[in-house]
Amino acid sequence: MAAGIDPSAGEKVLVAAGSKHGSTTEIARRIGMVLGSRGLEVTIAAAEEAPDPASFDAIVLGSAVYGGRWREEAKRFADRIGATSRRPRVWLFSSGPLGDPPFPEEDPADALPLMEKTHAVEHHVFAGKMEKSDLSFGEKAMVAAVRAPDGDFRDWQEIESWAESIAAQILETDQAVDV
Repeated sequence: MAAGIDPSAGEKVLVAAGSKHGSTTEIARRIGMVLGSRGLEVTIAAAEEAPDPASFDAIVLGSAVYGGRWREEAKRFADRIGATSRRPRVWLFSSGPLGDPPFPEEDPADALPLMEKTHAVEHHVFAGKMEKSDLSFGEKAMVAAVRAPDGDFRDWQEIESWAESIAAQILETDQAVDV
C-alpha cells in the first residue's frame, strides 16, 4: 500500500483509456466493473480527461493500438504518471490485434518504454474490435491494405480474468500492510 493511505479506506484505482472508436473504453469499463466488484474504489476516465495520477493508489491505463503504436492521449497520461513523485502501482493494456488468432502477435512498439516510464507491474495485449463502417476513408484504405478482418475479437473472459488478477494483487498488498 502506498505511504499515507488509510488501509480502512480502501484502495483508490483509476482505470483510464485512450480510445478512438470506443472499443478500448468498453474494455476499461469492464476492468473497472470487476475491480469495483472486489471492493476497490474505482474511477473510470478517458486518458485525456484523467485526474491527477498522484491521487490514486493504483492505475490501469490502456490504449487502442493503431499502426503498432498507442494513442497520443494515452502516452501523454503515461508521461503524467511517470512525472509524479508519488508512485501508484500501474498496469498497462493494449487493445488492437484482430482475427483468430489475433494479428499482429507482437507487443506495440510503445509497450516497453511505457512500462519503464510508469514502472508498470505488467502489460497485457487484448484482441480488439473493428467495425469497418465506423472508419474514415483513410482508415478503410489502411485496413484494406493490411487485410484486417472486421469484427469483435475481444475475449471478455480474458479481460475479466486479468482484472481479477489485478484486484487480487492490490488486495493482497492491503492485507500484508494490515498485518
